[in-house]
Parts: sequence; C-alpha cells; structure tokens
Amino acid sequence: MSGGDGTRRVRAGRRTVEVHRPDKVLFPGGDAKEYTKGDLVDYHRAVAPFMLPHLRGRPLMLGRHPDGIDGPAFMQKNTPDHYPEWIERVEVAKEGGTVRHTVCDDTATLLYLADQASITLHRWLSRSDRIDHPDRLVFDLDPSGDDFEAVREAARLLGELLDELDLPSAPMTTGSRGLHVIVPLNGRHDFDEVRAFARDVADTLAAAHPDRLTTAARKKERGGRLYLDIQRNAYAQTAVAPYTVRPRPSAPVATPVTWDQLDDPELHARRWTIADAVEQARTNPWSGLLNRGRALGPARRRLNALRG
Repeated sequence: MSGGDGTRRVRAGRRTVEVHRPDKVLFPGGDAKEYTKGDLVDYHRAVAPFMLPHLRGRPLMLGRHPDGIDGPAFMQKNTPDHYPEWIERVEVAKEGGTVRHTVCDDTATLLYLADQASITLHRWLSRSDRIDHPDRLVFDLDPSGDDFEAVREAARLLGELLDELDLPSAPMTTGSRGLHVIVPLNGRHDFDEVRAFARDVADTLAAAHPDRLTTAARKKERGGRLYLDIQRNAYAQTAVAPYTVRPRPSAPVATPVTWDQLDDPELHARRWTIADAVEQARTNPWSGLLNRGRALGPARRRLNALRG
C-alpha cells in the first residue's frame, strides 16, 4: 500500500515496513536495466525465504548507497540508534571496544535494510552465540581480469581437492567477477584453526598449478594468475551473503549454484540479477549442504598425507 506522502507500506509478517521514496533510482539505466528502491524491496521480499537462513544470528556489515550506485557509498558496522527497537543487534568485541552489529533474523528487517539503501549485505562466518567459532569456510576465487573461464577452472580444481578431503562444498557466483566456494563446518574450530586449514588447502592447490593459481596477496606478485583468497576466514571479517545484490549495473546478485551448473557456458559471475535470481533460488541449488557441517580433523589428516 502507498501513503499520500510518497511512502509505501509493505507488510512483512506481523510488521509493516515503510519504504521511503520507492521510486528513487538506485541502479541507473543507460546500457543496463534501471532499478528503483521499490524494486530492491520487492526483490528482498521475494527472496527472503531463501536468503534468511544464511543471515539469521550473524553480525552484518552493510554496504549502503543512499544516492544509488553512482553516488557516495559507505560500509556500516554499528547499528544507528534510530533503527527500530525490533531489529536485532549484537555487541561484539573489537580492539579497544565493541561494535553493535545489525542482525537480520526476519523479512521485516531485510525490507527495512533495503529501505536504508543497504544494497549489499556482508555477513560474518560465525553466529553471535558462538562468535569465535565459524560454521562456514569460504574460498574466494578472484581472477586478475574478467576471465570467468579461469574462475570456472579453478573452482573445479578446488572442488576436486575438497572431495579428496571428504569435505562437502558448493559454489556461489559473487555478482562481481569471481566465485566463492563454501564449506560448511560444525563450529568446533576457532577462526585461527579454520584459516590455517584454508591457507594450507589453497597453498596445496597453488603449488600443484603454479602457472594458473596463486596465494600471493599482493596484486603485483600474481602475474595474471587467479588469486585463491582465504582472508575472509578470520574474526570480524565478512563475506557477501548468498542472494545479496551487488552495486553494479543491472543489479547482479551473489547466487548459489550447483557444481553441475559450472559446466553451463552461459554461467558467469553476474549471471543472475534481481530480475531472475529468485527463480534460481527456488531450485534449491545447495540442497542439504548446510546441514552437513564437518569437523576439520579428518580433512586435516588427509591433507597432511597428500602434502607428504
């Protein structure tokens, strides 16, 4: 429903969220399709059942673009005092103090954040009730250019190695240039253990394919090779959430895919947008994956044996 003051009121469960200036263009047209704040809200309302399981209980960092993707942007960690009291917050420790992060547990919060022009939601890999123990491990496959074939190839190699280690995994387009490969964990290990394991996996893969892959953090040392980035596996680091929108023309979406979909020649990092990502979500591409969280002990022993 719309108000006479230019606001739109959207029902979400027991709550009604006010959307201010729904016609405001956040993604300008030109060569791409134009999308408004109202479009962003409608997308989040439709994708909520698929997106919320990846957000609940996790501290968020919000990528906000109040004047659209061509205007100034900022990353928001602390929850402003004016946010409604029904939105969950969690206080987490940082060096020299604390941060009061927003937590998105329901559709109403998701719509409120869209009204705030929070285009991209970056989530912690741990939940607030076990903040030091991640239940996700993320490999970020970052190509030197916009060459998705190199990304596809690296993802297959990484998936094969994770299979050898008997770890379940699944890919996700980032909506930018690369892919994330996610491994569900059972939350027994702290960030240092998880990050050390991820680094050893990446080093093992890069050593086997030194002409194609690298773990060099400095761009000038990569020499055009794809970067296996494991830096997100650390306390207070975040990764883009599944089904979140990226601040690029046409509103591309970070979208879970199946391993089989990697073979689709049409696949690329910006394959889905807010116009069609919900259709992909309905296919349940990560079916059962997140209930298969593993301890890393057996995988660590297998990896050590491989490394000789």
